[in-house]
Amino acid sequence: MRQHASTSPAATRELGRRLSRCLVRGDVVLLQGDLGAGKTEFVKGMAEGFRATDLVTSPTFTLLNVYQGTLPIYHFDLYRLEDAEELDNIGFDEFVGGDGVAVIEWAERFLSVMPTEYLRVELLPGNASEARVIRFDPHGARYLTRLEGRDLF
Repeated sequence: MRQHASTSPAATRELGRRLSRCLVRGDVVLLQGDLGAGKTEFVKGMAEGFRATDLVTSPTFTLLNVYQGTLPIYHFDLYRLEDAEELDNIGFDEFVGGDGVAVIEWAERFLSVMPTEYLRVELLPGNASEARVIRFDPHGARYLTRLEGRDLF
């Protein structure tokens, strides 16, 4: 697991931009953090890295936003869902592991239906000198191999 400090929204976006360099078609990123932790800022950086020109906003009420770039980003927010069956209503299985990169907020509520391999990105409150701490926790060979030894950050 790697851990990095982010002292500003711009630094959080930069970490997202750098992560986008090592993501490929079919990848799944689970974003974890409290409300206001910087998840949307992180996705803004990823979208910039994929050269998406769409306005990146939190999909809290739409449940899914799609950003077109060199790879499409499927940005899910599962906060308002009550149970895993509701994932069918938003076409979850069509997008996750598909032709783009799936970025899923609040996935920890439905881990039983998530792919077995994913990259978990956790945004945590930092101390006085760090606005937040961002942890990268790869699950599965797909992500361990790709992130191991790369100096992305």
